[in-house]
Amino acid sequence: MQEVIPLFPVPFMRVTGAINSALVKGLVEHFSASADRTNNGSTNLSHTAMLRPSDSPLLVNAAALITPHLADFGALMFGENIAWSLKEIWVNVLDTGGRQAMHNHANSFISGVVYLTTTHPDSCTVFMKSPGGSEFAFKNDHAGVTSGPYNADKWVSPAPSPGDMVLFPSYLMHAVPPNQGEKRISLSFNAIPSRLDSWGYRISFSG
Repeated sequence: MQEVIPLFPVPFMRVTGAINSALVKGLVEHFSASADRTNNGSTNLSHTAMLRPSDSPLLVNAAALITPHLADFGALMFGENIAWSLKEIWVNVLDTGGRQAMHNHANSFISGVVYLTTTHPDSCTVFMKSPGGSEFAFKNDHAGVTSGPYNADKWVSPAPSPGDMVLFPSYLMHAVPPNQGEKRISLSFNAIPSRLDSWGYRISFSG
């Protein structure tokens, strides 16, 4: 008998309909015009300044819907229910042809995206293994290879609907391919726990 055991998997949470349609509409109308910061990686990508929930009643409402899911996801990562807070929020506006280069998020533990508009199927967020990992240096990689969770270098997230949210560890590398559709607007955020405790070595965080 064969048994395959997935050792040390990376958690990824998808929450469909995390943000209701009325709030999605309000966020798009209020913040898409505020995305005036250009991105060095793509001329067709812009974003807002870093925001906090207190900056707008819309963000307060969004944070109230997001935060309970942070606690659930944090329990997967750290094995304990800990209080979580949103450290920073920003809105990304990706025009047709725009892309987002591979990156991860520093100084946080959980990162997430709430999709505010329809995403073209070819422009879904792509998650990748970190370069220079601890795997074999020589790979079996050619046209006849069948990709799976144990040999693939990247994974394309499912096509989201407006209001859907994904959560992932902040260290996870991710990117957005060139946008093949209409304007793609998303709300991104980073979150931190109230504290971490490693056998008495305790550190507290403030949002």
